[in-house]
Amino acid sequence: MIPSRSTFCGRVNRRTMLSDMGMGFGGIALGSLLLQDGVTQAAQASQTPGMIPAKAKNVIWIFLSGGVSHLETFDPKPLLNQFAGKTYDETNLPNPQKLPIYLERSRSVVGFDREVISTIMPLQVEFKQYGQNGIWVSDWLPNLSKVVDELCIVRSMYTTDNDHNAEFQFQNGRHSLDEQQPAIGSWISYGLGSLNENLPQFVFLGDYKDLRVKRNFDANYLGPQHAGVELSLDPANPLPYGRRMPDVSAAEQQSQFELIGRLNRIAGQQYREDQQLQARIRSYELAYRMQMSAPQVLDLSNETAHTKALYGIDDQTTQLYGRRLLTARRMAEQGVRYTLVYLSDYGEWDSHSNIKELHAKSCGRVDKPLSGLIRDLKSRGMLDETLVVCATEFGRTPALEKTSLNKAGTGRDHHPHGFTIWMAGGGLKSGYVHGATDELGFHAVEHPHYVTDIHATTLHLLGLDSRQLNIPGRKRLEIDYGQVIEDIIA
Repeated sequence: MIPSRSTFCGRVNRRTMLSDMGMGFGGIALGSLLLQDGVTQAAQASQTPGMIPAKAKNVIWIFLSGGVSHLETFDPKPLLNQFAGKTYDETNLPNPQKLPIYLERSRSVVGFDREVISTIMPLQVEFKQYGQNGIWVSDWLPNLSKVVDELCIVRSMYTTDNDHNAEFQFQNGRHSLDEQQPAIGSWISYGLGSLNENLPQFVFLGDYKDLRVKRNFDANYLGPQHAGVELSLDPANPLPYGRRMPDVSAAEQQSQFELIGRLNRIAGQQYREDQQLQARIRSYELAYRMQMSAPQVLDLSNETAHTKALYGIDDQTTQLYGRRLLTARRMAEQGVRYTLVYLSDYGEWDSHSNIKELHAKSCGRVDKPLSGLIRDLKSRGMLDETLVVCATEFGRTPALEKTSLNKAGTGRDHHPHGFTIWMAGGGLKSGYVHGATDELGFHAVEHPHYVTDIHATTLHLLGLDSRQLNIPGRKRLEIDYGQVIEDIIA
């Protein structure tokens, strides 16, 4: 076995020292390197030759973890009430579990298919029509209903993972049993670079205890320079593991960075083709600049009381999620290309039981912050150039979940076969509904879209052709590229 690094008599060579030292900033900065030097600019030009006119400059990508029920939010199915208590076979409709696409669009990840459930559960909430086009919105979303004329709702999504790895599949396009790919935010970083050299290109805002969440902002083979950078909401300490030690002054730290920069540049002359080293040179400079600029973006004290109220920051129920979304708006204002906002606890929407109470509670936490973001972007003239995506990993089953392991019968199971996401701004149609599931909300049947179609559409709106994003030696599958959803583009 060949060791990864060799040393002689315990001595560490200069390149290893440069790679390992960093006073706590190495990992952070490597997640946020700028494509400004000649080497990487030339590489970028050759890697993305198919630039197209852009409609959007920034993306705020919001994710709700656990699987939001499309049937209780934006895709009501009255027949669920009519057939409540009956099995699919007892209706006058084709049994959706016996159609060929049932197996085509679902791959088990646990060695066996989930226990089949087929007794229909009625809708758990009432719906009303809103906006100029009479779009149906759940009573659990009273604030979003008032901005529905700004939304573009896609009711015909599907994925193929029937377990919670579908969360990461929505970010990178691959089933968990397949080779993993970079997250969509990393492709955007790779393809477009930065609008602000003092902030990351790809930011992650959210809290989590399950470390798998990191896969949502993993750059994979694109390298750590294109991974998401985690920022906390605390202006005094925005960079986890990146705070200057109390006994180190700002002047001392700047001197340290300058020394490291000089050493790196000397090494860079010797290893001109070493792109990791070129990236490292930029990393220390960026780490220092971020210490200065990130706290300013995260400081909400100069926002008006009216703006904070829009996001629900004045309400304990919505305060945390409101702050995340307001911060995301400020990131977009300052030129951050892609901000991933984790607007839930991990698995929060996974209502296998008691869906009525749990979904109502979760809707209450996100409804006002989400509507506030749309209103705020609109009032500032930012919605035209900022694409907002609000997604989840899958929907919930039309049938109630009453199984050998869950006898309550008060919830819905995972449902990859058909679900809903919504988008807004960034060159999309507004007040528009695209696609449909069948009469029971089971299968996406009208304009069905796999998750990478959202990726392709997002990239297209930013001026990128997904098919031009390739890395030599890395084979991408046809499904990785996705198809632009032309119907939703204004």
